[in-house]
Amino acid sequence: MIEDTEPPRRPSVLWAGRLAEKPEEGAFAFQASIAVDRRLARDDITGSRAHVAMLAARGIIPAGTARALDAELARIDGELENGTLKIDPGAEDIHSFIEGVLTTRLGDPGRMVHAGRSRNDQVALDLRLYLRRTLPELRAELARTALVLLDRAEEHAASVMPGYTHLQRAQPVSLGHWLCAWACALGRDWERLGDALGRLDECPLGSGALAGSTLPLDRGAVAKALGFSGPSLNSMDSVADRDFALEIAAACAIIQTHLSRFCEDMVIWSSEESGFLDLGEAWSTGSSIMPQKKNPDFAELIRGKAGRSAGNLMTLLTLLKGLPYAYDKDLQEDKEALFDSLDTAQNCLRIFRGMTAAARFNTERMEAACAGGFLEATDAAEYLVKKGLPFRKAHETVALIVRDCIALGRRGITERSIEELRKYSPLFDEDLYPSLSPHEALRARDLPGGPAPRELRRQIGVLREKLGG
Repeated sequence: MIEDTEPPRRPSVLWAGRLAEKPEEGAFAFQASIAVDRRLARDDITGSRAHVAMLAARGIIPAGTARALDAELARIDGELENGTLKIDPGAEDIHSFIEGVLTTRLGDPGRMVHAGRSRNDQVALDLRLYLRRTLPELRAELARTALVLLDRAEEHAASVMPGYTHLQRAQPVSLGHWLCAWACALGRDWERLGDALGRLDECPLGSGALAGSTLPLDRGAVAKALGFSGPSLNSMDSVADRDFALEIAAACAIIQTHLSRFCEDMVIWSSEESGFLDLGEAWSTGSSIMPQKKNPDFAELIRGKAGRSAGNLMTLLTLLKGLPYAYDKDLQEDKEALFDSLDTAQNCLRIFRGMTAAARFNTERMEAACAGGFLEATDAAEYLVKKGLPFRKAHETVALIVRDCIALGRRGITERSIEELRKYSPLFDEDLYPSLSPHEALRARDLPGGPAPRELRRQIGVLREKLGG
């Protein structure tokens, strides 16, 4: 565990040689990034060890020096992990902190580690290594959450409830179909992050500040040692590029948007007016003034954090849109927004998964809500289509029936006798009534993608296979 225990101090800086005057303490702290990029420590060491091995293989530094550097980098890594080495909060950034420790311990050999390297390509590498390490963890959270949704969907494959458009009752679906729809969205998020991992697969190290190096570096060897498919194509693009950060921030914003929409449904379902859902006391909070309240605060907080992730994406877009195409100090601001988006998505998925697994659905209330709102109207129109009536005429016929039912105080088409219905169309017969029941309407919607229980179970199987569950 990495901790701060030492008081801030003014360290030496890597760029100070050119300047006769140094920034005062407040200005130095303003431009430092150690508070944010400290989480890249492991990745910075990984990149440095590969760089050192290449420098020795190319004869740029002595083999003995390389061995000493590698051993000390490994030691620093272990000490950071077990807490015996504390990151100096007064350091400028994680790169200068680690190089400073090397130099303190090894002297001049520590000063050799940066040959052929700039902090520009170094941080571009570290960020890619970090994301390549952490995105699979976020994908795993997405998969686990989607699989919980699929478990609940299978449990409720035949639990009838109203589907809604415009927040108005529309047609019968099942709770399982609704939960599977949510899982489909998370499946796309899972794929989106997989695509982003593919575009991370190039190594920027060796690009230098923007123009590479005159030293005989072996960029291909470093890329291979670090597990990349190869070095980046263009050195200027390597240090200017933050498309991968934008893409991942966008993916996180979409994840949060999905979770927000799911939670909006849950908040509505848990209201007294709906009564479809009891989130349970463990996933609710009370009121400081109203003793009777049980509020869906966890769902509301997830919904609220979607705005934070959207804001992070806008931060990155705004950060990049005015930059000339190479490295600029502005790019230091990319990590805070990106890291916050990753952390927020991971935390919200865990909370949402627990909340969904524990949710208690009132399926009797859901089924009862299918009565009285003319959810059977589309099925009645399609009944007439099957009898040969053009759809537009069928639609008009059923619309007239609904209008007259409302005028007569009837709550559904099935409350009209067959004689009454035949006044609208002679094609109506007794076989109409069973076809309009919610369960029969559900069973009949067995096209690919439909809510029929057997078809829904097929969809669940497809998603399980994709997500490895």
